[in-house]
Amino acid sequence: MASVISRGRGRRTISEINMVPFIDVMLVLLIIFMVTAPLITPSVIDLPSVGKAARQPDQVIQIIIGKDETLQMKVQEKSSPLGLKDLASAVKQAQSGVTNSAVVISADKSIKYESVVKVMDTLQRAGVQRVGLSVQLAS
Repeated sequence: MASVISRGRGRRTISEINMVPFIDVMLVLLIIFMVTAPLITPSVIDLPSVGKAARQPDQVIQIIIGKDETLQMKVQEKSSPLGLKDLASAVKQAQSGVTNSAVVISADKSIKYESVVKVMDTLQRAGVQRVGLSVQLAS
């Protein structure tokens, strides 16, 4: 509400926002959030268990992503550098003639996860089966 103050010769109106109702509403909301926050239970995620495969692969093709995001393909102790564009054809060629082969992606822990996803996406688009990630067991 505007009020009128008379000072000396002229009359001047003072218009200001009344903050009391705003503060009341904010305090009520704060109390509601403080009461309901402990009542909210986090959702439970049912993680899959890890076990041994029924049959071990005959051949393991390892894709190594280095610190500088360079790719290397390692098949039976033979390592060869390659680019992301050549990855799918090289893996398909290495898998040809082998019925039970697996692809394992090993990445340096300092690289962005985006690089790993790009490799996985390239392999998936090429129709490569049995792609996994290499992990280090916690000690």
